[in-house]
Amino acid sequence: MITLSNGHTIEYVVASGALGFDGRGWPWERPLVWAGLIRPELFTVVGKTVTLDPHPGNLRWWKPWECIRPLPGGGWVNKVGLTNPGFDWWCRKIGPRINRKKINFVCSIHGNRKELVEMTKRLNGFKLAAIEVDVSCPNIRHEDETAKTIVGDVNAVCWVSRHPVIVKVSVDQDYLAVTRGLEGIAEAIDLNAVLWETIFPDVKSPLSKLQARVGGGGGGVSGRPAQKHNWAAAKALAEQGSLPVIAPSIMEFADLARVRAQGASAVSFGAIHLLTPWKPTSIVRKDMQNAKR
Repeated sequence: MITLSNGHTIEYVVASGALGFDGRGWPWERPLVWAGLIRPELFTVVGKTVTLDPHPGNLRWWKPWECIRPLPGGGWVNKVGLTNPGFDWWCRKIGPRINRKKINFVCSIHGNRKELVEMTKRLNGFKLAAIEVDVSCPNIRHEDETAKTIVGDVNAVCWVSRHPVIVKVSVDQDYLAVTRGLEGIAEAIDLNAVLWETIFPDVKSPLSKLQARVGGGGGGVSGRPAQKHNWAAAKALAEQGSLPVIAPSIMEFADLARVRAQGASAVSFGAIHLLTPWKPTSIVRKDMQNAKR
C-alpha cells in the first residue's frame, strides 16, 4: 500500500483510460457499474490521459479495431495515440463532476513542460486523489527526452501542484535514472505499455497498416505479453527504492502475490478490462476477503 502526502492510500489502481475519462466507465461498462459488477470505489481510478489541446490520435469510434487488436494469451496491442478532446473539455465536462466521496480519481496528463505546468495549475481547483504525469505513451515520440529532461518536467509539475504526483514511465526509457532523479519529488511510479518491438522484435505488428500510414512503431503491448518486461522493471524499481512502485498487467488473482513478492507496493489493472471488465472488482473483493481472515 502507498500512502500519499494528502493521506490517500493506493493499493488497487485502475490504469489510465480503462474506465473512461471520468472513471465511471465507458458507455458499454456503465451497466456493469450499475449492477455492481464494476465497483470504481474500490480502486484509485486513473482517467484516460488528456493533453492541453485536443488530440485526434488514431482512434475512430466507428472502427476501433484499426488501432487496437487482441493478442493470443490475453494481451492487447494499441496505437491509440492519446486520442482525447483536450484539457478545456475535461475542465468543463469532467472535473466539476468528480466526487471524492464516491471515487478516488487521478487525472492523467501529457505534454511538454509548459503545457504540463499550465494543466497542473488548473487542476489545483479540482478534488483529485493525485495527478499522473504520463511521460511514456508508447505511441508518441520520446527519442529526444533524456532522463534529465523528464525529471525537470516532473519537478516543474510538482512545484506548482497541490496534489501528489505519480509518474508513468516505460521499460523502453531509462526508468531507473528517471526514478532516481524523482526521489523526494514525485510520490509513486507506475509503468506503461511496452513497445511492440521490445517484446516482438522479429514479428510484424497486427497494426502494421496503421503504422505505415502514421509512422512510429507497431504499438504498445499490455496484458500478459507485457508482464515479463513490466514486472522485471517493477522489481528493479522496488530494489532501487527511490519511489514506491505500482505494478501493472494484473490479469489473475495469483498475479497479486507474484508482484508483491517482487516488492510492488500497489497493483494496477488495465488490459484486463477490455474483455472482462468485471474481473478486477472480483479479484479485489477476493483479496480484501482474504486479508480479513
